[in-house]
Amino acid sequence: MSIDQLWDLYRQTEAILPGKLAVKQEALEERLAKLRRAVGSLARQTVGTRRRYPQVLPKYRNPLNGSETWAGRGKQPRWVTNLLKSGKRIDDLRIDRTAT
Repeated sequence: MSIDQLWDLYRQTEAILPGKLAVKQEALEERLAKLRRAVGSLARQTVGTRRRYPQVLPKYRNPLNGSETWAGRGKQPRWVTNLLKSGKRIDDLRIDRTAT
C-alpha cells in the first residue's frame, strides 16, 4: 500500500471508529444498568431476613428450675455456667429422653 492509500484508510477508520465505540459503550452501559438493578433487588430481598433454622429440642435442664432448658447451641446460659462452676458436670444436666 502506498502512503496515500494508508492515509485514506486512516481517515476512514478515524471517521467510523467513534460511532462504533459509542454503540458498544451504550450496549455495555445498558447491560451494567441491568446488573445493578438485579443486584439491588437481591440486596433488598436479603436485607432484614434471617435464615430460618429448624426447632431444636432441649438437651439440658436446670435441676433447680425445671422451666430453664438449653439446646446446647449458642452461648451457655448463666445457670449452666454457674452449675458447672459449682462442680456439676454437663452430663448431670442432660435430659433423659429414654424415660419419656
